[in-house]
Amino acid sequence: MKKSTLIAIAGVATLSLALQGCSSTSNDSGSGAGSTDGAGKTLTVMMQANGIYPDEQKQWFSDISAEFKKETGAEVVFETFASSAEELTKIQTSVTSGQGPDIYSLGTTFTPTAAATGAFVTLTDKEWDLVGGRDRFVPATLQMSGASESTEVGIPFSSRPFVMSYNTELLSAAGIDKPATTWDEFASQAKKLTSGDVYGISLAYADGFDPWKFIWAMSVQAGNPILDGKTARLDDPVTLKAYETYFGWLTKDQVVDPQSVSWKSSQAIAAFSEGKAAYLPMATGTSKVTLDNSSVAGKYAYAVMPTIPPGSTTLPSDGKAATSIISGDNIVVANYSENQELAFALVKLLTSDSVQQDRFTLFGELPTSQDAAAKVQTDNPELEALIKSSAQSVGTPFSGAWGDTQNELVNVVTQTLPSLSSGSVNQGDLKSLLGSAQDVAQTALDKVR
Repeated sequence: MKKSTLIAIAGVATLSLALQGCSSTSNDSGSGAGSTDGAGKTLTVMMQANGIYPDEQKQWFSDISAEFKKETGAEVVFETFASSAEELTKIQTSVTSGQGPDIYSLGTTFTPTAAATGAFVTLTDKEWDLVGGRDRFVPATLQMSGASESTEVGIPFSSRPFVMSYNTELLSAAGIDKPATTWDEFASQAKKLTSGDVYGISLAYADGFDPWKFIWAMSVQAGNPILDGKTARLDDPVTLKAYETYFGWLTKDQVVDPQSVSWKSSQAIAAFSEGKAAYLPMATGTSKVTLDNSSVAGKYAYAVMPTIPPGSTTLPSDGKAATSIISGDNIVVANYSENQELAFALVKLLTSDSVQQDRFTLFGELPTSQDAAAKVQTDNPELEALIKSSAQSVGTPFSGAWGDTQNELVNVVTQTLPSLSSGSVNQGDLKSLLGSAQDVAQTALDKVR
């Protein structure tokens, strides 16, 4: 494996880690279970519903279930959640009752919440060996597995660094020679790109996962980590400016389709794929399957998102040039599961090279196994921006309070949607919502000190 490949795709800046990755010898044969006997047993898996490719996900569930039953004799039942709030509720319900799914596939930002409960298996050499070895995973994807290597609970399942898609023809026609690198430039370009029924930006204000990531990125870039040690900072002026910028693209700049107030991510992608928008920010490789089969095929490209916060032309001294959260999914196994060895056999199948490559083909999700990730990068040079974004990604706080904090960031958007629909957002109302969110986040932080 080439050192440059590992450095790029893993987002690892040091040669020692690149060499560590190159020395890995994968135990992955593409088989999930080997001789594990699961006859008469059933595993339940909780996973995020794929709102972009629901039919493909349903078929994938069926295929994985059939493969695992063929190998072990065990049944697999998949359940889904559709929002971060539902995700948190599912975790809390299982922890409280001591029963529920054997396996959870959680967003990386919810892994700290799962870890803080103590209800999921802490991974030792034994568990890592059951899934083929820790060293076969892309090093960067392990950064959100636990607070430290000795307290890891999450096994990397998928990688989704965020970028923005842009319509190359529309930018060229507007005389724009390269995508924006600051958020102010982004808004300025979007104005030039808005004409008639074509808008500068395609957004999904009603999505349960996307909006908070804009606020987080702008805040971290400006030097506000939102959770700062023992202190929550949701009511910080920097956070307020981030929300005003995000809402202002619709209310002030008018570079977003008013219909997007009710859109989910799939609808924002659809608008871009129809040539109705020049930019699709907060996109991942999952958009590639749709775009390559749309009217903008061959007319779009990916770029890293702006890293300079609103109102600035350079990165503040205390800011971080975050292009994305460390994003993707981790798999955790419940302590209460009566079939843990069987559960880890299924995890081995889910993280095998063959399944990881299939998921890239079906859903556009980057693999977490090193061999599969290297192959995807080699075969898809157009994903260079995603690899670069992965290298500049910054992790959300590994705190048990982050789940509640993230939900509050989303809730501020949700509570603002009625005003946004009318075309304006009152600053006083926004400050009040942030004050309430601050109280919830600080309370959650106080509980996990």
